[in-house]
Amino acid sequence: MKNGPLYLFGKHACLAALANPMRKIKRVLVTKNTQSELGKALATAKNVALMEGSKMEGLLPPGSVHQGIVMECEPLNQPSLQNWLDLKIDKPIVLLDQVTDPHNVGAILRSAAAFNVGAIVATDRNAPQESGVMAKAASGALEMIPLLTVTNLVQAIETIKKAGYWIAGLDGEAKQTIAEAKLDAKTAIVLGAEGSGLRRLTSEHCDFLVKLPMSPRMESLNVSNAAAIALYDLYRRNPV
Repeated sequence: MKNGPLYLFGKHACLAALANPMRKIKRVLVTKNTQSELGKALATAKNVALMEGSKMEGLLPPGSVHQGIVMECEPLNQPSLQNWLDLKIDKPIVLLDQVTDPHNVGAILRSAAAFNVGAIVATDRNAPQESGVMAKAASGALEMIPLLTVTNLVQAIETIKKAGYWIAGLDGEAKQTIAEAKLDAKTAIVLGAEGSGLRRLTSEHCDFLVKLPMSPRMESLNVSNAAAIALYDLYRRNPV
């Protein structure tokens, strides 16, 4: 269960939420300067109220950069994995194997939007809930890419396989690079947790493992950086 209200903050995240008809917004808090700057964008918004920036900071995690706008919202109502697959969108999928940092999940969402991914799948435990931090890092992409939650990632992998997808796990010890695998658009890329990588059972249920070609000077990349490179490679081969 989510504890407390959901506050989105930052111009990109909030403007994307305002443009999303599926987002239920309770109120919009803006500073006077930001209201003047975003006048047209806020013209149709309901329950807009002025608030000093210092008071906004009290609603948010320490260090949050709100850029003069905060929105209290309901979490998005996302479809189930099976319902999404039934839509037959046939775009790539990203599966997150216990990626816990909301900044990383937000950055992966942003790359997913840039490179035409259909959905991101994460477990309902050992994964961050939708949050303002995630939305800020996603820079609007949280409103564009479905973030689907499942109870069991291995079962989700098998469900996705039945829908005709190949499952490619990103692993630095893999024998082939992602380019050598020549993946098509109906691919689900599995990304492991920060530090520990893919869990054993997750890895065993992948159809194959792939790696990024890297200089030996660096052992690994942050998971969100690795995701961006992998998704770019997939997109350049399947620019739909």
